[in-house]
Amino acid sequence: MTIDAWLQAAIADAERRGLPDLKPVLETLAKATTALRAADFNQSAVESRKSPVESPTSAAESRPS
Repeated sequence: MTIDAWLQAAIADAERRGLPDLKPVLETLAKATTALRAADFNQSAVESRKSPVESPTSAAESRPS
């Protein structure tokens, strides 16, 4: 489901329930979600999962005595 499809469905649901004041809140949430999904830090998070993470024991073993 796209953000636009979700937004249209959420607005329609709010209107059916007699809650038209939710429309600006839902639109703001959709804009914020779009911005977060487009942010550069999302790619950094994906890349960091691909790189090996040093475990605490391997770090201790590699330290000089």
